[in-house]
Amino acid sequence: MTDRTDVDGSRAHTTAGPGRDAVVIGGGLAGITAALALADAGVRVTLLEGRPRLGGLAFSFQRGDLTVDNGQHVYLRCCTAYRWFLDRIDGARLAPLQDRLDVPVVDVTRPEGRRLGRLRRDALPVPLHLGRSLATYPHLTLADRARVGRAALALGGLDLADPTLDQQDFGSWLTAHGQSARAVEALWDLVGVATLNAVAGDTSLGLAAMVFKTGLLSDPGAADIGWAHVPLGELHDRLARRALDSAGVRLGLRTRVTSISRQDNGRWAVQVPGERIETDAVVLAVPQRETHGLLPDGALDDPGRLLRIGTAPILNVHVVYDRKVLDAPFLSALGTPVQWVFDRTDASGLKSGQYLAVSQSAAHDDIDAPVADLRERYLPELERLLPRTRGAGVRDFFVTRERTATFAPAPGVGRLRPGARTRTPGLYLAGAWTATGWPATMESAVRSGINAADAALHALGRPRPAHLFDVEEAA
Repeated sequence: MTDRTDVDGSRAHTTAGPGRDAVVIGGGLAGITAALALADAGVRVTLLEGRPRLGGLAFSFQRGDLTVDNGQHVYLRCCTAYRWFLDRIDGARLAPLQDRLDVPVVDVTRPEGRRLGRLRRDALPVPLHLGRSLATYPHLTLADRARVGRAALALGGLDLADPTLDQQDFGSWLTAHGQSARAVEALWDLVGVATLNAVAGDTSLGLAAMVFKTGLLSDPGAADIGWAHVPLGELHDRLARRALDSAGVRLGLRTRVTSISRQDNGRWAVQVPGERIETDAVVLAVPQRETHGLLPDGALDDPGRLLRIGTAPILNVHVVYDRKVLDAPFLSALGTPVQWVFDRTDASGLKSGQYLAVSQSAAHDDIDAPVADLRERYLPELERLLPRTRGAGVRDFFVTRERTATFAPAPGVGRLRPGARTRTPGLYLAGAWTATGWPATMESAVRSGINAADAALHALGRPRPAHLFDVEEAA
């Protein structure tokens, strides 16, 4: 028998056989995933989160009568781990996928009536599934379309296991393969900035190749887009809490971990204000700088490398109009600072008018700008992009900022990202910034949680839950 203090402050006597306990620190997607996977294997799990909610950087909040997502998040059909996560929390029906990839692309520099192009797929095998779309894409010249096709074939031939790809930048590779500045703007960065949070010249060729090979060249439906039709908090907080509770996970919100240490008996002590929790295993599922601050000595060969992983910002501009100004659920834009625009009217609970969210990745220039300056900058751009906004009343304008939204996918970042296992037995790492092979996405976060749980279960001598084999590739 061991004597332990629960996270709610009560005392409890519990039977703790070997390999029965784990503490997961961090309640983002990585931590939730790790906790669910461990609990499903019969491990008694405590999940600790410093905030009053779950969801990490994919969350919702209230602004008057609106339920607002801090930022627009999407996933693709190839995101098998995040799709598993949605199924596991019973949320897949609330974040459906397109039947078939279809992205409206509006170029504001072209005359009205000739601005719209589309990136969409046909029901044909790779690479023919995108052939008709590329051949008729109006935002590239005929010569550019031909060169894009050749570059795509060359990209498909790259070996993602080649470590030298991580040392090269994607922009230079595109230039060497005949891609014009217009092709980079109208295609490669259109996709890449949204998924990688960096322009091609600032992106590791290894990560870019992974994104384009997996999303566009692996399966005809791989790039079909899915997004939440409800607030993110409904998925990543409410449904996640329900799933954790059903799995028997003890949840401690508003619980900040101050230290972790390995005891002489091989178990771990996790310190929170006024309490110490002993456990067999610890999963650190927090950002890299916070992880660095909690790591015990010797856990990594070079813990300083965590501090050398850069970060990149995402800005979201939120505009509520007094009338409907956009018919499509989303669109992307060229010839304007505006990148992607999403209709969040129904998800937010707005009863009249229309609520648009403008998602701006790699927003280094705007992330600290005053709201008044951003209003002056973006409202005229939306008028250029969406003619029906001209004369429409603006009921509300506000911004949300994530200054460290993702790790920066710069060349060389691959060698800085640690795996799930550390040098210290019983300590594991999770987070979208760890070595999942993916950029910093919801998919990467869930994969990292699976990786950490898998490593912990192996060390604890516990069988892996059968349903995790459904995402074997992800793990």
